[in-house]
Amino acid sequence: MSHEDIKNMKSKTFLKTYCPHCHQSFIKDTKGEKWAKFKSSIKQNDLEVEISPYLEASDRKFSIPVKDGDQLEDLICPKCNKSLISEESKCEECGSAIGQMLVSADSKLIPFSLCTKAGCQWNGLSKADIRKITPKIKRQEMPEQDPKMRVHNFDEVPYGYTTETAMLEAERCLQCKNPKCVDGCPVNIDIPSFIALISEEKFDEAAKKIKETNVLPAVCGRVCPQESQCEELCIVGVKEEPVAIGRLERFVADYERKMDLVSMPHIGSKTNKKIAVVGSGPGGLTVAADMQLLGYNVTMFEALHEAGGVLTYGIPEFRLPKSIVNFEIDYLKKMGVRLELNHVIGQTLTVDELLENFDGIFIGVGAGLPWFMDLEGEYLGNVFSSNEYLTRMNLMKAYKFPEYDTPKPIGNKVAVIGGGNVAMDCARTAIRTGAKEVTIVYRRSRTELPARIEEIHHAEEEGINFKLLTSPIRYFGNDRAAVKAMECIQMELGEPDSSGRRRPVPLENSNFTMDIDMVIVAVGTGPNPVIFQTTPNLKRDKRGYIVVNEETMETSIPNVYAGGDIVTGSATVIEAMGAGRIAARAMHQKLSGAATKTKEEVVGVS
Repeated sequence: MSHEDIKNMKSKTFLKTYCPHCHQSFIKDTKGEKWAKFKSSIKQNDLEVEISPYLEASDRKFSIPVKDGDQLEDLICPKCNKSLISEESKCEECGSAIGQMLVSADSKLIPFSLCTKAGCQWNGLSKADIRKITPKIKRQEMPEQDPKMRVHNFDEVPYGYTTETAMLEAERCLQCKNPKCVDGCPVNIDIPSFIALISEEKFDEAAKKIKETNVLPAVCGRVCPQESQCEELCIVGVKEEPVAIGRLERFVADYERKMDLVSMPHIGSKTNKKIAVVGSGPGGLTVAADMQLLGYNVTMFEALHEAGGVLTYGIPEFRLPKSIVNFEIDYLKKMGVRLELNHVIGQTLTVDELLENFDGIFIGVGAGLPWFMDLEGEYLGNVFSSNEYLTRMNLMKAYKFPEYDTPKPIGNKVAVIGGGNVAMDCARTAIRTGAKEVTIVYRRSRTELPARIEEIHHAEEEGINFKLLTSPIRYFGNDRAAVKAMECIQMELGEPDSSGRRRPVPLENSNFTMDIDMVIVAVGTGPNPVIFQTTPNLKRDKRGYIVVNEETMETSIPNVYAGGDIVTGSATVIEAMGAGRIAARAMHQKLSGAATKTKEEVVGVS
């Protein structure tokens, strides 16, 4: 829908303007265009004042030329010839006399004021009244690749907003005085401000507004679960679909990058203090950027041969193009962050050795230890963990074999165990690499699926099958020790468990067998033990995750901080970034000698 469409919609849907005396409408049709017409005079010259029926004060016409600031002597209803001038009220903008009339909206008559000073645009409407007379704009959808085409390529599925659709979507924002959406964002982006800038066609300024608190807007706009964070608290969403905050974030970040408007930020005065960041995922990238901006010398250590962490090895190209991740990594390097690849902290170097050379350390190594279900036959060939499968496909580019050396795992009938975003990524990757049939096997119902609604929708469009309330219990192999079938059992939902979801309970005598030739187990991950083998004094909880002070993210070892999945278990990109921001601010406060701020104060500081 274009702005011209909105204008046309307003003229069609805005009902009428009325005289407060005779209650007759001023609206007249003139050459197919509707206008409210009034008799008036200025300097003894009779004239007609015309105002559009959708009451844009700037869209006012006079039949004889007038200058801004000229004062109309009166406003007369053309039907009953009575004056519309109110003796009791004055223009709140300039103090001039005003003509009062009524407009109809939502089956109500709303008082409207027309200032008699030419050029003054005050209309006396409250924000609530303006919303009533403003036509409803539906949430703007993003165009996408056709499902039949995209299952044969790894190109990004959504194409993103155009400038026109972005501005339309931005107009849906109510600009709340107390925006709840900001509370739903783990890094507290000033959401109303960046959306207001979009509506003013200030796209570059909007991107830079986001970057005050979020160093990866192009990433977060694509992979963060906005529907359960910022958008869940959007006031527009109470009665309609919420404002598409994530899509707008993606739009301005892409605009800034594609238009070559990305500029180097101001770097604070250099200190002689050095910071080590272990892991180059979203939490590590955030800490590295924040500390570099504050003037520290930052070195980021990555265990693999490419930086980006889960953004590089975990999320498929069709959801997050690696060119975007690489752009963000290069941006940090241009800022001065030093990057050391192929460094497994815990083996290549220990945390204690880093402490000898660095003033502060942030551990953001994620939770990369694959979980299996301890079922009979899990040792068979073509049974993969989601970690191995996605790492082969994404980091090692197996989907481009033989252009790259890593062969892609091949299966015709593929079962993916689990129902989260990782399971959807595995299933959608498998269908793109030649599988004839891919089935998600999940032990709860559709309501409990933890994956994003958008990911489930895309998977269904691409032909992924869903076998719900089903759990595998063992695998069968062929004479080459490769998986050939899977025995399952049907489930029913019982009482809620510790996660708040209803616990799946096996149904007796409901076993059945599925013919498969590849299994991908995507039931979660745990903390990799490597770093702890050489740092036994790093306190962990009973699940094996690092224990931190939640206000500062500092661990049991002084000056060693941690955040992201290695602290919380599997969570979101933006939550890891939020933890990184808290850790960076607390680390700076401690190393600079200032008082440590609370978690609430930290996330509100840009």
